[in-house]
Amino acid sequence: MAEAGDTTAAVAFHAEPGHRPAIASTGSLILDVAIPVYNEETDLEPCIRRLRDHLVEQFPYPFRITIADNGSTDGTLDIAEQLSREFDDVEVRHLDEKGKGRALRAVWSTSDAPVLAYMDVDLSTDLAALGPLVAPLLSGHSDLAIGSRLARGARVVRGPKRELISRCYNLILRGTLAARFSDAQCGFKAIRADVAERLLPHIHDTGWFFDTELLVLAQKARLRIHEVPVDWIDDPDSSVDIVATATADLRGIVRLTKATLTGRVPISGLREQLGRAPIQVRAPGVAPSLVRQLVRFAAVGVASTVAYLLLFLLLRTFTGAQAANLVALLVTAIGNTALNRRLTFGIRGRKGSGLHQFQGLIVFGIGLGLTSGALAFVHSLSATGLPLEITALVLANLAATVVRFLLLRGWVFRSRRQPTTEMES
Repeated sequence: MAEAGDTTAAVAFHAEPGHRPAIASTGSLILDVAIPVYNEETDLEPCIRRLRDHLVEQFPYPFRITIADNGSTDGTLDIAEQLSREFDDVEVRHLDEKGKGRALRAVWSTSDAPVLAYMDVDLSTDLAALGPLVAPLLSGHSDLAIGSRLARGARVVRGPKRELISRCYNLILRGTLAARFSDAQCGFKAIRADVAERLLPHIHDTGWFFDTELLVLAQKARLRIHEVPVDWIDDPDSSVDIVATATADLRGIVRLTKATLTGRVPISGLREQLGRAPIQVRAPGVAPSLVRQLVRFAAVGVASTVAYLLLFLLLRTFTGAQAANLVALLVTAIGNTALNRRLTFGIRGRKGSGLHQFQGLIVFGIGLGLTSGALAFVHSLSATGLPLEITALVLANLAATVVRFLLLRGWVFRSRRQPTTEMES
């Protein structure tokens, strides 16, 4: 195992091809763990010693522990400086102003390590999760990693009040900011330094909402967030004011929601700088994401069906049902093929559009057969009328829609797919 300063340690890890340059290091600092503290003179020393012992024994690369004292008024700073003098791999940053987010910004923005982490000084999270937390960042697989007390597999010991507040807060985040991560406030996170460099200038909170703001911006920038289920035991002596923190977090949600809606946060720019490129599929015959195609096809289908029914009702006022159905279906089928060609299957330009429309008319013929057959069946019944005709046409169109999607995907647009096709998860 390598300790800080070990010049024999070597590591090389590579980001996803085309995502960002590989990070490589030989004997240099790899991990910087920030410990933000405020008036923690009792817990600081034993916790730092425990963390350092774990890193020495379990982490195979050079590391540093940075104690970020933010405005302590007790003996916290003196203890931190004593630890720094005792261990070469422990450093101290002192800030006159209070604020967890302020402390993390100060450490992360000046660190020379490629991977940055932080954890609460009480070490409520089992340190066995530290390796799984930083491993996907070292390999370049992920951009951020968070410990989660709410993910499947996590084991948590805490009172019902904190459990309820935590779950409610994360539900609020899902409802207001469309958060997909499970636990915003667990004090156990890591981030790639190149990602932190781009995100930190856009994070304004200096307190406990810092974590949430970081994760929301990362998600909106389409970064990959890795979640690690943790073992976590609540610290009954925690100095965190739950009510004040919750109130500040709610204000932060309002501010961040407004900032993202008004464009004050340059989400599109962050996506261009940091977002992972879509997976490029080079295997012949491998289709783009079925889910994405289904969503877009459904949207086009709804619009086409509405247009078809309106046109049918208009024509039905002065012509027969079969003639109205023929004209309405033909007009909307042409529009449907054109929209699906561009929106669902991503084909641009006029090249091949004539062939696609011809093939689309063949597909139209199948739809016409289904709808005409449905009308003929209705007219064979003793009870007829416009409501029954509409019902039959809607059901027939549902069947025709399934057939249309299968034929468009597997036949009409299959031959025109480009060798390299965008796939999104």
